[in-house]
Amino acid sequence: MFNKILIANRGEIACRVIKTAKALGIATVAVYSDADADARFVKLADEAYRLGPAPAAESYLRADLILAIALQSGAQAVHPGYGFLSENEDFAAACEAAGIAFIGPPASAIAAMGSKSAAKALMEKAGVPLVPGYHGDEQDPALLQKQANAIGYPVLIKASAGGGGKGMRIVEQAGDFAAALASCQREARASFGDDKVLVEKYLTKPRHVEIQVFADKLGGCVYLFERDCSVQRRHQKVLEEAPAPHLPQATREAMGEAAVAAARAVGYVGAGTVEFIMDVDTGKFYFMEMNTRLQVEHPVTEMITGQDLVAWQLAVAAGGELPLKQEQLAIRGHAIEARIYAEDPDKGFLPSTGTLVHLATPVESACVRIDAGVEQGDAISPFYDPMIAKLIVWGETREAALRQMDAALAQYQIVGLSSNVSFLRRIVNHPSFSSGQVDTGLIARHHDELLPPPAAPTARQLALLALAEALANQAPYPVSAGWRLNGRLTRRFAFQRDEDDYSVALSHLDDGYAIRVGAESFAAQASLVGHRLEAALDGVKIKAVVIRHGARRVLFDNGERLGVDFVDPYAYTELGVHGETHLKAPMPGRVVALLAEIGKKVAKGSPLLILEAMKMEHTITAPGDGVVQDFYFSAGEQVNDGDELVDFAAE
Repeated sequence: MFNKILIANRGEIACRVIKTAKALGIATVAVYSDADADARFVKLADEAYRLGPAPAAESYLRADLILAIALQSGAQAVHPGYGFLSENEDFAAACEAAGIAFIGPPASAIAAMGSKSAAKALMEKAGVPLVPGYHGDEQDPALLQKQANAIGYPVLIKASAGGGGKGMRIVEQAGDFAAALASCQREARASFGDDKVLVEKYLTKPRHVEIQVFADKLGGCVYLFERDCSVQRRHQKVLEEAPAPHLPQATREAMGEAAVAAARAVGYVGAGTVEFIMDVDTGKFYFMEMNTRLQVEHPVTEMITGQDLVAWQLAVAAGGELPLKQEQLAIRGHAIEARIYAEDPDKGFLPSTGTLVHLATPVESACVRIDAGVEQGDAISPFYDPMIAKLIVWGETREAALRQMDAALAQYQIVGLSSNVSFLRRIVNHPSFSSGQVDTGLIARHHDELLPPPAAPTARQLALLALAEALANQAPYPVSAGWRLNGRLTRRFAFQRDEDDYSVALSHLDDGYAIRVGAESFAAQASLVGHRLEAALDGVKIKAVVIRHGARRVLFDNGERLGVDFVDPYAYTELGVHGETHLKAPMPGRVVALLAEIGKKVAKGSPLLILEAMKMEHTITAPGDGVVQDFYFSAGEQVNDGDELVDFAAE
């Protein structure tokens, strides 16, 4: 076994690898960019070396620097994590050439499976069923359009070297193909440095089921069952679970055997995932791709098998045999993983950047696990994936796991940026998901139920906010704060949410408070310690959390989160210079293309420009019929969150 390894990655996966390495007595070396100088994984590692500036191209993708640090530090092996250089055959080969073990498959296996087109050609020869499509090398747009027309719409354009939903577009009709292809290629170049694509028939109701495989250098190869990753948005996974609900045992075995055959066909070594797309209506499955690395969702496999897959990786890379044979592996219980992201589901899942002002999580146990790369006080930057954590739960049955997940999400508290926690809870509690009738269209099909308009604050919530405000502002004179000659003090607290105003009247009494919110009234007692509020409203005892951050007030009560702005009656408010006619950047990023002509009339919803952030493209559209009067940035320029992009005159 190795004595020291270098982790060529960051964030959550770096922390995950360090955890197992420490348990095995293996020293760890971290590498970091300037943006990650104070990151959690840097603190956890035994040694840490600076790579360079924040952009990945100047830091985590610098294979030469990483290899030099590995040699300098005396690391015997490199763990690539996932993303960045994890599926880079040249990096794997360079490690081996330098006498440093690559904790992953040989370069030849990465090369064979690294191109979706080449992998599908290989699988076709091996007799593995494929979705109808074009996987050739010829990339002339006219030819690709012709192939798409022949396949029949809808089709899926997919970056050949892609992953994570990047460089992928669904095209419903022939007239949309050219624009979708161009956008797909731009995104693929930005994410993978390769704009080659393939075109496939798009199944309208598919499931995404993948098999975890593991192989050693001695000829052993097993599968550790399947994961269902069907719940997705923008082709990116949101919830994963193992085993897949309602999957027949015969199908499970057939998929597992096909995955092992695929691994053996390329001389695979280490952890890999063979992804299949399954037609819900027919039950048939088709090969999609093989990910030649550890997957983000590997914890659900660990939870149902009782195995540490990183420990398996280290053992195999050191030349050992697989810890278990196929007949020794069994499924126990059910596990579900939720990816907690810094993003705003109500705004098209736009990434959110900022500081984690407040972060509280459920208590970890045998049934609840949290894999995280950030802590309270850390920042989510625009340079990398906006994942905050992975929340993994286990139960004896799927129903028990669902209860665990709902309870754990109810305890997750995030302030300082937007997150998808409430959205995840709605999915977990939706009948389609809880019944196990999942497919990749679940979120889109139930969009209005999963992403309803924000509900107005309840009287209870507003009363709690007013109590917290009163208690926070009465110090250091708590005894006399409510006293007035010939009467009691009545204070009014104003809050605002999405331009709606709410008012609360709070009167100080000898034994507490009288609160009026609209037509409702409460008799209340309360105490505030830090941000923990203990209150009684009409005798009902409540324990809540209220975070005060600038003008922002965030209430966590009974598993629900409410964010409002406190309206200080003495604060001076300056109106925006340009008002609503100036469209602003919803996040930091780079302007990719300007799509409208200055002075020309455009219709509501027309694309005006494309903004790239976190290697994903986002289209800024016209908020109504009108005229573009000016663009404030040119293609290729960087913008900050809130920068004015377009001067738009609405009719």
